[in-house]
Amino acid sequence: MPALKTIALTAIAMIAFAANSLLCRLALQKGSVDPASFASIRLVSGAIVLVAIVRLRSVPSTTLQRVSTRADWLAVTMLFVYVAFFSFAYVSLPAGTGALILFGAVQLTMLGAGLRSGERFALVAWVGLLLAGAGLVVLVLPGVAAPPPLGAALMAIAGVAWGVYSLRGRTAAADPLAATARNFVRAAPLALVLNLLFITGAHADAAGLALAMASGALTSGVGYVVWYAALRHLTAMRAATVQLSVPLIAAFGGVAWLAEAITPRLMMASIAILGGIALVLAARTPR
Repeated sequence: MPALKTIALTAIAMIAFAANSLLCRLALQKGSVDPASFASIRLVSGAIVLVAIVRLRSVPSTTLQRVSTRADWLAVTMLFVYVAFFSFAYVSLPAGTGALILFGAVQLTMLGAGLRSGERFALVAWVGLLLAGAGLVVLVLPGVAAPPPLGAALMAIAGVAWGVYSLRGRTAAADPLAATARNFVRAAPLALVLNLLFITGAHADAAGLALAMASGALTSGVGYVVWYAALRHLTAMRAATVQLSVPLIAAFGGVAWLAEAITPRLMMASIAILGGIALVLAARTPR
C-alpha cells in the first residue's frame, strides 16, 4: 500500500506540474495577463488557499503556532525564483518545450545533489541518465526548431530553482501542507515587489485572473502539497527522474488545448528522455 500510495501521489503531482505549464502558456499566449502579474497572482492565491486548508484541518493551535514561526528562507527564495522565471520564460516558449527544458534542469540539479549525498547509479542507470541528457541537448541545439535562447535560459534557471526547492521539500515531508503554505506565504510579498518593478506593463483580464488563480490555488498550492507528501518515499535521483515525464504530458496538452505542434525535434527529445527515465527507474540505487 505505501508503494501504491507513492505512485498515486507522484502521478497526481506530475499532472499538476504539466497543468501549470499549460495554464501559464495559455494565459500569456492570449495576452490575458503579463508574466509578472501571473507570478504574483499565482503565489498570492496559492498562499490564501493553503493557509485556509491549514486553518480548517484538525491541528492543535500550538502546532499551528510552531509551524507559522519556522522559516526556510532558501526554500522561499527558490520558490519565488522558480515562479518568476517560469512565467517570463513562457512568453516565448511552447508548453512542451518549456517543460522539457525546465525538468531537464531539475534533473541535473537533483541528481547532482543525490550523488553528493551518497546515492549511486548502477551502470544501466548511468546509460539512462546519458540518454535523457542527450535528449535535452537535442532539444536546445541551435537550429530552425530550437527554442528562443532567452526563454530557454530563463526556464533553465527556473528548473535549477525548482530542483533546490524539491530537495528542501524532502526535509519538510513530515508536514507537507504546513511547509508548502509557509513557503507560499513568505514568497508572495516577493512576487508583489516583482509586480511593482514591471507595473508599467501590468494588465490582467478576467480570463488571465482565472488562469493565474487556478495555477496558484490548484496546480501549484495543492499540487505541491501532494509532491511534498510523495517526496518522503523517493530518493533524490528518483524524484528528479520521474519529473521528466511532465514534458510529454505538457506537450500533448499543448496540442490539445493550445493548438501547438509536436515537432520531430520535440518527439526525438521526448523519446530519449522518457527512455532514460525508464532505465533509471528500473535500476537499483545503492548507497
